[in-house]
Amino acid sequence: MATMEDVLRTIGEQHKAVVALHEKNAASTGEIGTRLRDVEQKLARRGGAGGAPAPNSWGKAVIESDGYKNFVGAMGHHGTVKISLPQAALTSVPDSGGALVAPDRQAEIVGLPRQRLVVRSLLAPGRTGSNLIQFVRQTGFTNNAGVVSEGVQKPESSISYDLVDAPVRTIAHWVPVSRQVMDDAPQLQSSIDSDLRYGLALNEELELLLGDGTGEHILGLIPQATAYSAPFVVTGEQRLDTLLLAIAQAEQAKLPATGIIVNNLDWRKMQLLKDDQGRYIGSGPFSIAASAAWSIPVVPSLSMPQGDFLVGAFGIAAQVFDRLDAEVLVSSEDRDNFIKNMLTVRAEERLAMAVKRPEALIYGQYTTED
Repeated sequence: MATMEDVLRTIGEQHKAVVALHEKNAASTGEIGTRLRDVEQKLARRGGAGGAPAPNSWGKAVIESDGYKNFVGAMGHHGTVKISLPQAALTSVPDSGGALVAPDRQAEIVGLPRQRLVVRSLLAPGRTGSNLIQFVRQTGFTNNAGVVSEGVQKPESSISYDLVDAPVRTIAHWVPVSRQVMDDAPQLQSSIDSDLRYGLALNEELELLLGDGTGEHILGLIPQATAYSAPFVVTGEQRLDTLLLAIAQAEQAKLPATGIIVNNLDWRKMQLLKDDQGRYIGSGPFSIAASAAWSIPVVPSLSMPQGDFLVGAFGIAAQVFDRLDAEVLVSSEDRDNFIKNMLTVRAEERLAMAVKRPEALIYGQYTTED
């Protein structure tokens, strides 16, 4: 039989084993808590300084749960504890699952609105291999032809000519871009190309219509057009009457008009004209007929100054000669582009315009507001 000393010795050994197991479990639990706190701090740091407070991490939720606190405080730390985490702990905020949600980046580049360009399409096209267009324009013809008697001196007529120059002009512009952008975003390259070409075309339209011919400017249609002079008087003249008078003036010059360029707002005002019963004089708001006045096509343009008009036989009045079609070039050989990894994108075109029949163009301004 075991003696009392044997029993006491066994109890002492079991007590030491229990104490050792308790110390081991306490150390293990402390290590788990330390790791969870480290995870919490790392997740909190990802939220950055300032802004809204970061949401609780799962590690912090475990440490602060009642189940974990009761487990740590229990004697021996034996067994298993179940800790429930709310679904709201994983959200779309950056500190949670939000960084994993990729934005749906659309490939399309939404550009600025562009003006409708119309002037070039009204003129005769042409090409040249020179830097100067020259043509002979007849400036006068005195016709003294008549019936004469036998043996009588015949009447003399006279014809005069001018040699007219139309120099080729250059329209150009450029933008700087980085090499990385051009390599990494090919669609941006096409967008830049399109914008530069549109810029050329817009400036070209203004030059063809309004250019004053000074310096390197093109001498445009309006500066060379014949001034409007009403061939007859209209009582209670309105803007549509003015256009008809300009058409009649062109007909008197033996060059019947084929088109009318007006400002957009001026044309909309004319379309609003009504009779005494409130009915639209024109085709009305639901008509699909093309814009026309007095059977002549009307071309509204933002390039035409408000209050002005140009009536003419555009196809025979002027011709555009292209020396260099619009081109877009990219180069790194510009100043310090090479060492900065920059590129220069340049758009350029060369052209001339010859107004061969100024009398085929009638330019004027309205004298009334309706």
